[in-house]
Amino acid sequence: MPTSSASATSRRLLSLLSLLQARRDWPGGLLAERLEVSERTVRRDVDRLRGLGYPIRAIKGPDGGYRLDAGSNLPPLLFDDEQAVALAVALRVAVTTGAAIDEAAARALVTVRQVMPARLRARVDALEATAAVPADRPEVDAEVLLAIGAAIRANEELRFDYAGADGGDGRGQDIAPPRQVQPHHLLARAGRWYLVAWSPRHEDWRVHRVDRMTLRVPNGPRFTPRELPGGDAGAFLSARFKGSRDAGTWPCTGEVIIELPASRVAPFAGDGIVQDLGPTRCRLRAGSWSWAGLAAHLARYDADVTVVDPPRLRAAFADLARRAERAARPASSV
Repeated sequence: MPTSSASATSRRLLSLLSLLQARRDWPGGLLAERLEVSERTVRRDVDRLRGLGYPIRAIKGPDGGYRLDAGSNLPPLLFDDEQAVALAVALRVAVTTGAAIDEAAARALVTVRQVMPARLRARVDALEATAAVPADRPEVDAEVLLAIGAAIRANEELRFDYAGADGGDGRGQDIAPPRQVQPHHLLARAGRWYLVAWSPRHEDWRVHRVDRMTLRVPNGPRFTPRELPGGDAGAFLSARFKGSRDAGTWPCTGEVIIELPASRVAPFAGDGIVQDLGPTRCRLRAGSWSWAGLAAHLARYDADVTVVDPPRLRAAFADLARRAERAARPASSV
């Protein structure tokens, strides 16, 4: 019986903590009603959480109540089963984010695993995943990510130096002139971090790789945030990688007939649309950042291709054929 009572108290404390985290202020009577206990029990449970290090403040007023404040120290954390498993899985794949937190994530995973019940530990241990990380993936200091995130929340302009892909700015300089932008979104994609920002100098949106940024202090002045085109930062970044300002399309899109079954083409079509035309041929509508790039992409299927539209794709194939013919000549005849 004592064990059962202790278990019930622990579950109630977890429920109470979850409620306090869900909204700013809670009247004591409403907490008692949600937990199906007396207000006296709520007061005792609040005292227990305070004893564990949670800074819970009593709110004065007609109804009275409680508020969970941020503390100076991290108190013991209470998670339900789903939260604990989700945390462990996230820590296991943290290496893929590009943030320089690999060692800290590994230590945190060991800590979480040690205090897990056996049934949850078995579920987490069953996930034997090896993160596939590109060898050339640059790491970003977590403090830099936090500083950029703070500037976004405070609506403060960021000042930074920006290095080019070769360590310079592409103009023979070691580092580009200082830049100043209005930061809006921080996103991770394929192991790299990107900042989407408005550039007052160019009067346009810009995307910056965070690993190439060296922040300057202090930040610039405060600004009024603009609305990102389309409203979806992920779609906006995806469009920029396609070389397009339209989040849903490539700048160059064409349609062809390929003399291969649809089952052979579909696995390599990416976001293209494949239509089955029989056992030996299919129709493919696909896009790329340039007509030459699209022609080269379609040529890699190693099968006869008939261009349906547009004429610019047909011209790109003709240019590709001329280049291929020159490449096939012996070096002595070039």
